[in-house]
Amino acid sequence: MPLDPGRPAAAPRPVVSSAAGVRRIAVLDAPSNLGLRPPTVSSVPGCAKAPGALRDQELLARLGARDAGCLTPPRYDPGDWRPGDGVSQAEAVAWYSRRLSRRIEVIVDRGEFPLILGGDCSIMLGAALTLRRMSDRDGLPYGLVYVDGHSDFRHPGNASYVGAAAGEDVALATGRGQPDLTDIDGLRPYLRDENVVLLGIRSQDEYRLDLRAAGVAHRSVPQLRGDGAGRTAQWAREQLAGCIGYWLHVDVDVLDPAVMPAVDAPDDGGIAYAELELLISGLVDTPDCLGMELTVFDPDYDPDGTYARELVASLVTGLAPLLRPGEDSRPVPIVMPAQRAEPISVPRTTAETA
Repeated sequence: MPLDPGRPAAAPRPVVSSAAGVRRIAVLDAPSNLGLRPPTVSSVPGCAKAPGALRDQELLARLGARDAGCLTPPRYDPGDWRPGDGVSQAEAVAWYSRRLSRRIEVIVDRGEFPLILGGDCSIMLGAALTLRRMSDRDGLPYGLVYVDGHSDFRHPGNASYVGAAAGEDVALATGRGQPDLTDIDGLRPYLRDENVVLLGIRSQDEYRLDLRAAGVAHRSVPQLRGDGAGRTAQWAREQLAGCIGYWLHVDVDVLDPAVMPAVDAPDDGGIAYAELELLISGLVDTPDCLGMELTVFDPDYDPDGTYARELVASLVTGLAPLLRPGEDSRPVPIVMPAQRAEPISVPRTTAETA
């Protein structure tokens, strides 16, 4: 994203706090499943139900968060999409991204920390648009830390065809792909390659060489684990030292399916809850982190709410640097592995992968 060399660099805006040194969290639901392919011909992805499932576990009360409402997405309707048709539901994804971006801007301008509950990974495009507009305003770049089990870097230059925006959003945000998604409001690219950091991808990710060629900093699970989650969070922040701030994306499928199977595309070799908590806390414990989104949790695979409960507990722990004294003081019920109900067995297909 070119910056005007004649324009003076703006200093970061001061953070407005509702408590000393702490921004209040504002939770906004973004229950869009537009970026995923249908699990079966006659069904829709269940991740649109995630915000409700997480709220049912008292997430807002435990975070002391303001309820910023819900941005309702367009109807999920892939129609007669076929390989070669471009990104499915692209017009609806672009429409939603514009509106989500404006809602995020309002929260940030209030001096709050937006926590966006998705929905699928395509909601990241709304945050990316916000970062680009803020970069134009402030004269300095913003970055993205992308914690995800997949690189989501598929684009026409490295794949025979594209289809689901959630599997392509990093590529789209960096300007790779069809103009109706890469150039919304003439802002292409929303992020520079060098201002994106990926954490938690699997060692066998099919686009890892493309990331390297593009200069996108990334660490796979073995690399993350070898250095430790806390130090990896610090490493990610160092990669973005030239940015005025950054956004945090967390896809629940970064967790190993042994502890979190309730996602649309589980992939072995993920991280543990404790590692995710260290990553989140290490990344949000700075005013440079503007906000965070959580994506791809699917309550359809969590019939008794066990995984929603565990995910909320992990979020509260990870976001502890933002909590004011006295919040999350109540004991959390512990569910032992032997008490867990088996998730509903729903056939998964390759079409589910973003």
